[in-house]
Amino acid sequence: MSANLPAYLESLNPEQLQAVLHTGGPLLILAGAGTGKTRVITTKIAYLVKEIGMSPESILAVTFTNKAAREMRERAMQIEPACERATIRTFHSFGAWFLRRNAAAVGIDSNFVIYDDDDSAQLVRTILPQASKQECEHYATLISRAKDYNIEPDSPSLDRLSQESNLRRIYTMYEERLRATGNVDFGDLIRLPARLLESDQVIARRTHQRFRVILVDEYQDSNVAQFILLQRLASPETYVCVVGDDDQSIYRFRGAEVRNILSFANSFPGTTVIRLERNYRSSQTILDIAGNVVSHNKNRLGKTLHATKPGGIKPELALLDDQDQEVEFCSHIVKNHVRAGGRLSDIAILYRTNAQSLAFEKEFPRKKINYKIVGALRFYEREEVKDVLAYLSFLLNPRDEIAFRRIVNKPTRGLGESSVDMLLEDAQQRGTTILEACLACQTSLKGKAKAGMEEFLAVIKEASELLKPAGEKTDKGEKSLSVVLETIIEKSKLAEYHKNKDEIAGTQKLSNMEELVNAASLYPAVQEGLAEFLETIDLDRSLQAVEDEDATDAVTLITMHNTKGLEFPIVIITGLEQGLFPRDDESGDELEEQRRLFYVALTRAKDRIYMTACHWRRIHGRLFETQPSRFLTEIDPSLYRLWGEMPQTEYRSLRPGSEAAQARGASPPTAQGRNTAQVLGIREWKVGMKVYHDEYGQGVVIKTTDNENSGPLVIVQFETGKVGQFFPKYTKKLEKIQD
Repeated sequence: MSANLPAYLESLNPEQLQAVLHTGGPLLILAGAGTGKTRVITTKIAYLVKEIGMSPESILAVTFTNKAAREMRERAMQIEPACERATIRTFHSFGAWFLRRNAAAVGIDSNFVIYDDDDSAQLVRTILPQASKQECEHYATLISRAKDYNIEPDSPSLDRLSQESNLRRIYTMYEERLRATGNVDFGDLIRLPARLLESDQVIARRTHQRFRVILVDEYQDSNVAQFILLQRLASPETYVCVVGDDDQSIYRFRGAEVRNILSFANSFPGTTVIRLERNYRSSQTILDIAGNVVSHNKNRLGKTLHATKPGGIKPELALLDDQDQEVEFCSHIVKNHVRAGGRLSDIAILYRTNAQSLAFEKEFPRKKINYKIVGALRFYEREEVKDVLAYLSFLLNPRDEIAFRRIVNKPTRGLGESSVDMLLEDAQQRGTTILEACLACQTSLKGKAKAGMEEFLAVIKEASELLKPAGEKTDKGEKSLSVVLETIIEKSKLAEYHKNKDEIAGTQKLSNMEELVNAASLYPAVQEGLAEFLETIDLDRSLQAVEDEDATDAVTLITMHNTKGLEFPIVIITGLEQGLFPRDDESGDELEEQRRLFYVALTRAKDRIYMTACHWRRIHGRLFETQPSRFLTEIDPSLYRLWGEMPQTEYRSLRPGSEAAQARGASPPTAQGRNTAQVLGIREWKVGMKVYHDEYGQGVVIKTTDNENSGPLVIVQFETGKVGQFFPKYTKKLEKIQD
């Protein structure tokens, strides 16, 4: 290396240095797992400012989580403090920032509220008032996916996304109602800026002049709409650099499109590709098996990782009888590690679905093994938290129909749905805000409804009076936004309402509301402070259940998807059976993504890898004979140590009852000839039955009804307080817990 290099560049390896120093045409940095990609992109930002003389304001860097954006900014500032002035945000945060500055051009109010998935489903329900909650969520998901792919309601491409005959009509009405509220959803934060940059040349030219450099982290996780936004943000003179790893693209179910990174060089002619292949995390034995797994994918750019740390222990694969033995095997590894002086927090147990954690949750307490689960219900998704946030959203935007519907009759104030519908219709016809319509209707309401409306308006009035108008300055000693939240919680009687729930269900609803109050204390009691607080929440819904600051020594139980970006000295990957990982219905691109997921799981390990597959597995209380995952049969046997005997049967279809399984002598005692999906569709549901949902956690069936076409409707009360309705025929997320 040159002796003239600045000190902060001297520690980079040759490939990292090449990536940092590159300027000119487009750049694709293929950064394998553990190769120091964050270091490269943050150093590059600092280098462009410190050495090249770029204005920090001319640099736009985007990533996918607030945590990553904060880390990127902090690390760049350690090298060059002026990097604080660079625009470093998540994709959605940038979209919100862009829309608030160009709201008028899009036809929305700058004080818009960002609707989450639940809000979107509620908006769909205003279109389909007779539809079940599940149907509304289904259509909301389809609309969200359409926006991820930049598909408009009138686009012919919508038919390729879904064959739902009503989708086009519902999507069109959804957009009309969303625009009427003055709010946006997450898809709009990408779609609307992209649309504006195409239609308004003045704004496009101003944006191109502002941002001369665009850097994108984790580019393999981008969706089609984000790709289009990137294209329109970049002029021919813009320096574009993306960093990513096609082998770690695992979020297709969220709309991520691996072809964005695979075709980057075609989309941006003249692209230079630099591969980072020196791994600083794992031993070579781990990298070898991970590379062997992903090498079976056809759609990849290709790279070979090399370990910088010496030595390495060969990964181990244990073929076990059943789940009980799997738990015993994992317990044995944990206890041996602790006896040797290690910590419980060194170990992570990975699985495909959250439901697989239940066996460990039952047995680990008996074995006195502390554990923590990553993937519990997120703080901002909890009922009581969303109630308070709805009040805040309505304070900020008195046209917010979804927020209004959630709070106007909660706790119950005698205001029925028909009264609310008439009020909203009146507001729409008159062209007024919902709040103005509420004030105007007081004389027409009678009895409980009149008293209830007066009570609701009194809460809004008192909270509003605590907020200073927009643009008014505040002194440091003045009250924070937490005072507004405390007033809302007390005066609305939400505190009393959720306290009663705490006493019945043993939940922590009051504590959660108190935690929200604490979070608001960092913001001033002005409209701008309220908008900033809500935006921060809206854009930070991927909170990690386990934070770095958590000092608890415990084994981590976590899905493979949730391990992205994490690392552990010891990783145990469980449930590697055909039909479970991968599922039998996964093929083509889906199968390649699951292979990448396996690769991600393997590369989380620093020192040791253990893998397990069971001969028999209980699924919803029934016992199935299984075969090892086809992914295991693809691995070179010399790369791992085998405990047990690998079946000789070649992979065809290894579901219970299949020809291949029968050739091995399989005879599942409870489900001959049926695969897992079929069993899911015919299982019985009873009141009082314990269940588990991938997103909502544990709950109890409180009601069941029969539907001639859709099968049984199951209503579940979850431990979080949430009540959900499900058609087991159509969902794979709801599972029975076998006591």
